[in-house]
Amino acid sequence: MSPVAPSGAPRRAAVAFIFVTIALDMLALGMIIPVLPHLIEDFMGGDTAGAAKVYGVFGTVWALMQFLAMPVMGALSDRYGRRRVVLVSNFGLGLDYVLMALAPNLAWLFVGRVISGITAASVSTAMAYIADVTPVERRSAAFGKIGVAFGLGFVLGPAIGGLLGSVDPRLPFWAAAAFSLANGLYGLFVLPESLPPEKRRPFEWRRANPVGSLRLLRSHPQLTGLAGVVFLSNLAHAALPATFVLYAGYRYGWDEKTVGLVLAAVGICSAIVQGGLVGPFVRRYGERAALLFGLGCGALGFAAYGWAPRGILFLAAVPIVALWGLASPAAQALMTRHIGPGEQGALQGANGSVMGIATMIGPSLFAGTFAWFIRDGAWLHMPGAAFLLAAALLAMGALLAARVTAPRATA
Repeated sequence: MSPVAPSGAPRRAAVAFIFVTIALDMLALGMIIPVLPHLIEDFMGGDTAGAAKVYGVFGTVWALMQFLAMPVMGALSDRYGRRRVVLVSNFGLGLDYVLMALAPNLAWLFVGRVISGITAASVSTAMAYIADVTPVERRSAAFGKIGVAFGLGFVLGPAIGGLLGSVDPRLPFWAAAAFSLANGLYGLFVLPESLPPEKRRPFEWRRANPVGSLRLLRSHPQLTGLAGVVFLSNLAHAALPATFVLYAGYRYGWDEKTVGLVLAAVGICSAIVQGGLVGPFVRRYGERAALLFGLGCGALGFAAYGWAPRGILFLAAVPIVALWGLASPAAQALMTRHIGPGEQGALQGANGSVMGIATMIGPSLFAGTFAWFIRDGAWLHMPGAAFLLAAALLAMGALLAARVTAPRATA
């Protein structure tokens, strides 16, 4: 039987392991971004247009698997504990990258992406682990540090993957497998269980399926409203990865190197905010203020992205958008206040489903908006329309958050 993390004073190595787990998951995901499209293209005999369509299908299926698997992972962790689910996911993800590294054809590569979507869904369990071992008043700061792990993975992953992929397009998959398997072996020794047996809940399919898991979000009016905020925020988040590369080249003439440097700057600024500012801000002003201020900055920054006629003005808005990073940890912390210890996994799984829906909708929504407003014969030529749409969504999120977190709404 695995040891249980002591209440109120969790082992630092265990919390650090969760941080590293998420960072490595995101690192591995980022590492294959530069090489996966080219590997698909090779399997299709150099058909770039066909490869682009297949790559889009791969992305949608991966998001769908996240949508389906996150509630299951969360419910399993509520029943059997966080440790088992996190470790099994680590080993499963590592073996899956081995499968993709060895994939002899497109079908096997597709199977690998399906499995990857399922095993990477352990992020919901990792978040529940943090909620288990962190006092309520410190959860915003803890979730902020987890946001740093996401940022580090997405900043470093593509750079490492591009470097390794220049040697061999399958090498990033082997590296990702090594990271995940090594992390799993390390966790066997340092990761105690965070959920004692007396606080666990039976596994029920009505709570574990994605539709059933969303019922949990209706158990409290503020929880429902905050779930709407999470959806709008994650939907807006898709604007940057869906359109930035094409937008930057079309409007500012930036090449691949410049785009990469700007994305790195975005990630670094976000990591600084989530890792260093969330805790002090929440301690001084509270979670509600952090949520509203973060969403407001995100809306303002995306509006600046969309209107900026020159690249230097776009860059000036990067720190403003980075302050949006205050919002997500605050929303997560507020949501955990309405759920008991035995349902934290279910809550994170439900949040994962909400994010999965946004992830499936967002890329097509923003890419389509960008294409519509730059097409020949467009009644209004507006290259930044996708970013302006994201700004509007965040403004809606801020208004919703203000309403559901108002003192009268919690009375």
